[in-house]
Amino acid sequence: MTARNTPVTINERTYRWPAAPLVVLCIDGCEPDYITQAVLAGNAPYLAQMMSAGASLIGDCVIPSFTNPNNLSIVTGTLPAVHGISGNYFLDPDTGLEVMMNDPSHLRVETILARFAAAGASVAVVTAKDKLRGLLGKGLSGICFSAERADRLSTAENGITGIIERLGLELPSVYSAELSAFVLAAGVSLLEQERPDIMYLSTTDYIQHKHAPGTPEANRFYAMLSGYLERMDALGATIALTADHGMNAKTDAAGQPRIIYLQDWFDRTLGTGMARVILPITDPYVAHHGSLGSFATVYLDPGIDGESVATALAACAGIESVQTREAAALVHGLPHDRIGDLVVISTRLVTLGTTAQRHDLSGLDVPLRSHGGTSEQQVPLVFNRRLLNLPLDRRWRNFDVFDLALNHAQIPGSSGC
Repeated sequence: MTARNTPVTINERTYRWPAAPLVVLCIDGCEPDYITQAVLAGNAPYLAQMMSAGASLIGDCVIPSFTNPNNLSIVTGTLPAVHGISGNYFLDPDTGLEVMMNDPSHLRVETILARFAAAGASVAVVTAKDKLRGLLGKGLSGICFSAERADRLSTAENGITGIIERLGLELPSVYSAELSAFVLAAGVSLLEQERPDIMYLSTTDYIQHKHAPGTPEANRFYAMLSGYLERMDALGATIALTADHGMNAKTDAAGQPRIIYLQDWFDRTLGTGMARVILPITDPYVAHHGSLGSFATVYLDPGIDGESVATALAACAGIESVQTREAAALVHGLPHDRIGDLVVISTRLVTLGTTAQRHDLSGLDVPLRSHGGTSEQQVPLVFNRRLLNLPLDRRWRNFDVFDLALNHAQIPGSSGC
């Protein structure tokens, strides 16, 4: 253990000790316009205050613009090429099986959270869905639990028990805005009672998958968020808000899903069994998106000329780019061994699937909204403190949020300059 208040270095970045309790929030699917519209409508007064009296930047998330790679980039301060999480789902080259990338063994570096805890900080993590808990809590000595399984907590595994009784809330459905509200309510309660030095809160994009910015349902969600943030501010916390990805409609003018079924295309073009399409958006929560996103990787038979196939696919309507493994790893900072021979990204209003028979869209009760491509890359970076001494003309990323909050946020009570 290092001396408390000594700067902590992790993954080639150095972070100052928090001068006040730090709350970093990842608001899942938070396209920046959600905040803008809620503020303009007068639904989110504290968010408006943060943006005017604190700081508001626009940054880019990592590609693929999915939940797991971005949450792990945020808590490691690095690209997927370093931390190893390239999607929610990938093809294990050792077994040939498609697996969820939610086991902590897939994470290749230590998190900022674990390193601060090892240095003597009290750290708490609350996620909406349990798929992230193990990854975010890898090596962490502290509180770590999901709202999804808040009824199954133990001191040994989660560092806390009785959170449902403490909050006086029912266990929320995984398909509800209440799941995110539970995360935020837990965050306020932890600040009041345990008062961790660092807390990381990660919500769900249930609302964002169903409702566009400025709609009454979306504005109600951000009004709820604004209220919880105001309570955290009143408890003296430094607040840093970002997102794992944005969100876009993926439909035609009539509201019908726009889908390119890549496995069908490869089977027609190359022959059955000559290519295998992997959709890294795949997770257990298919009612959100039907496993349809704007990013896919493709494994080709060794005899296939990847360059010529990429050229042919890139010419198809709705395809933004097709890159070889080498190019995609370089351009997007992806782990070379956890992507296919090709990486495919669709245009803003189009999603990618495997075959029409494999996608159950019966759970989509509203027009499809999803993410994964570069069109969902912009995310907010909002702080309740002024940011000092920022470098000019820098491309901000969501995984800069701990650096900005710990190294550039004005220390409470100081005049700062």
